[in-house]
Amino acid sequence: MASAKNKAQLAPSSSNVLALPGPERSNDMQKAGSQKDLVLSSTGQPRGPNDAGFQGRTTTVVPAHGSSERNLSTSAIMERIPSRWPRPVWRAPWKNYRVISGHLGWVRSVAVDPSNDWFCTGSADRTIKIWDLASGKLKLTLTGHIDQVRGLAVSSKHTYMFSAGDDKQVKCWDLEQNKTIRSYHGHLSGVYCLALHPTIDVLLTGGRDSVCRVWDIRSKMQIFALTGHENTVCSVFTRPTDPQVITGSHDSTIKLWDLRYGKTMATLTHHKKSVRAMAPHPTEECFVSASAENIKKFQLPRGEFMHNMLSQQKTIINAAAVNEEGVLATAGDNGSLWFWDWKSGHNFQQAQTIVQPGSLDSEAGIYAVTYDVTGTRLITCEADKTIKMWKEDETATPETHPLHFKPPKDMRRF
Repeated sequence: MASAKNKAQLAPSSSNVLALPGPERSNDMQKAGSQKDLVLSSTGQPRGPNDAGFQGRTTTVVPAHGSSERNLSTSAIMERIPSRWPRPVWRAPWKNYRVISGHLGWVRSVAVDPSNDWFCTGSADRTIKIWDLASGKLKLTLTGHIDQVRGLAVSSKHTYMFSAGDDKQVKCWDLEQNKTIRSYHGHLSGVYCLALHPTIDVLLTGGRDSVCRVWDIRSKMQIFALTGHENTVCSVFTRPTDPQVITGSHDSTIKLWDLRYGKTMATLTHHKKSVRAMAPHPTEECFVSASAENIKKFQLPRGEFMHNMLSQQKTIINAAAVNEEGVLATAGDNGSLWFWDWKSGHNFQQAQTIVQPGSLDSEAGIYAVTYDVTGTRLITCEADKTIKMWKEDETATPETHPLHFKPPKDMRRF
């Protein structure tokens, strides 16, 4: 009789959820709990498993953990669910193996020749310099811009290089004659970013006039002015498979454009701060975008949000690049160069650039990064007027640099 009374007290009449008792409960309760689970009907009354109505939808089964070997704390009741988050593969850390000096101002932009023989850098000293990739020796200096050079691209189909700068100019250089052969006029202010379409002869430029302009390379005609951003367009890329352009802006949005009609396909408003850097994966249909508060991964072509990276760099991120191996590099205004595992979003290395002797600590910023064609060397352009080259440390092993990975407890869904 006393046992039945206790059971009735346990079941609240107003709700069909059973409050599990703490360790202070009486011996009668412990005995009852260790014998069988309590089953509550929708009326809140306890039932036995053999009672009629056990199969009904509104019954709630509450396991009784009254056995002596199990603690009655909440952690014992909560069952551990194994994380479904992909475990990152081990990656060797990257190290700086070469510092190239030669520019007289901040180095703002970089592009690698598709043949992987040389790369070019644009600087605040208004020059473009071409360097040998293997030795780091200077091959050529091109002059013509009258303000800092913020964007560079090398064509894989022609002997052309394209440059854009704060002087509102977009230039096409013929690398056989080493001189400007075309200029593209239309931007009303400084041009901050530049990209070439891999398959069709189209050039994309974005600038401080909040417009991304699409140019016909040969005729110098402006095909489209993609308008819609409310602030500077500071990052742009396009892909060979889709007639699609993706732009990031200081207005903290990313826009996906249909290149056939010059119209917006989607606007992504996930970021809270300027999207200064974006990097498409070379082989997968996705890209990352970086701003001061987070690095996010999106699916293409629709722009579905996938996940955030698992750490926060907490600085203005100026540049990002990813190679085919799935190593993502992001470069910050404070000289931080972080390396991530693409699939899991795990941050496996946090490197810090060292400013050149005589430079201020505030000149530690990295403005541009790119991988060479093979993806084994990384080039960074910095505020201390140098270009640094990085590669994987061959001496590192999983024993010397163990993988410290904790799967995220809960991922933010925005």
